[in-house]
Amino acid sequence: MNKSLLQLIVRIADLGSFTKAGQELNMTQPAVSRAVNALEAELGVGLWIRNRRKGVVLTDVGERIVYLFRGILDGYEKVGQEVAREKGLETGIVRIGAFPVASTYFVPKIISDITRTYPNIRFDILEGTIAEIKTWLDSRRIDVGFIIPPVDDYEAFHLHREELYAVLRADHPLSAKPVIEASDLLDQSLILCKAGYESPVIEWFDRSGETIQAKYSLYNNMTALQFIQEGMGVAVMAELSLQSVPDDVVRRRLSPTGHRDIHMAVTSFEDCSIAVRLFIDTARRLFRIEP
Repeated sequence: MNKSLLQLIVRIADLGSFTKAGQELNMTQPAVSRAVNALEAELGVGLWIRNRRKGVVLTDVGERIVYLFRGILDGYEKVGQEVAREKGLETGIVRIGAFPVASTYFVPKIISDITRTYPNIRFDILEGTIAEIKTWLDSRRIDVGFIIPPVDDYEAFHLHREELYAVLRADHPLSAKPVIEASDLLDQSLILCKAGYESPVIEWFDRSGETIQAKYSLYNNMTALQFIQEGMGVAVMAELSLQSVPDDVVRRRLSPTGHRDIHMAVTSFEDCSIAVRLFIDTARRLFRIEP
């Protein structure tokens, strides 16, 4: 086994395809198959299940081995960064997982600040739901992720607290109320955004003594705004998602007040590479995160 083989196995796991991994690493399909077959023969276990519909899927032992391979590749990366730092250079890669609003609001500011001083650091950004980001952290597919509570399983840094609002069309009868209560929304067509919203919204309903009854479940805040604009329902959304709202859509305060906390998380700050620590330190400086 060598670094190139480990990189191949990890990319196959990420992409779910021998062909796509080979194309990315400039390897032919036969070369990829030979490398995988040789590794499986050497280990004496099967790493993959070939599935016509899903492509290639890791076996249980394959998942455990790929997790270890990611750790070994992280070690290679850390060695390279230490050598580069000794030479007066800053290099490396930071793999980031973010839900849509976080990738739009936080990530560009952080990366822009870093690249002005360290242009050789590379960034790989994956967008997904909070559940996906936590899975990527657990499997070492990403180095750092933007998540919302619960964060007990990670070393997390509080990044931002944003207020929740009721969002509705300007001609909706509830728009006449300056403050919206959970009971006001029970007979409405409620839109629930699931890409990082559901937990704080459900918690707000619970604190209000009501049970959420969502008619639509969406994964994109822009789609939710379009639904609202078309008069299809109302939503409870966080302020960062409401920076660009159509003219005929309004927001109203909630009672009791609701909020969403955003954290930046790693599995272990002590084990982070130099580049990942720089990413975290830059975020803490830009957004005035308390130690």
